[in-house]
Amino acid sequence: MLDDLDRRILRLMQQDPTVSVPELAERLSLTASRLTRRLDKLQTSGVLRGQKAVIDWRALGYAVEVSLRVTLDKTQTRAFDEFIEAARDIPEVIEIQTFLGRVDVRLSVIARDMPHYQQIYRARILTLPHISDIEALMHVARIKSDESLPL
Repeated sequence: MLDDLDRRILRLMQQDPTVSVPELAERLSLTASRLTRRLDKLQTSGVLRGQKAVIDWRALGYAVEVSLRVTLDKTQTRAFDEFIEAARDIPEVIEIQTFLGRVDVRLSVIARDMPHYQQIYRARILTLPHISDIEALMHVARIKSDESLPL
């Protein structure tokens, strides 16, 4: 699957995602065209899904994050699909996860402050379809948030 060169490429990209192809090629002692072929191969195989901008939503004035654990009414055959489809339309929902167990879905919701969160919760969250139970957990601190892999 991955050889040593692929692992080195991914390690360096994780360390500095903004590195240019020519600079990365130089660090790896490769030509830019050989590196580009490797990157294309990693993208085609689905290992490298692309690059993205990571925006600090707190710097944009969002000071509140709440995790909502949602249990759905599973007597409805399309409960998951309809709930997730509607939840995706809420801009302040920044993450949706599904689970097996008592809790079916977890939503991560951001807001500028508590009145803004209450507005989102009452007007948007509580109108989502098929909710059987909902539990809110207020985020206090993010101790670790890292998607880097030990390659």
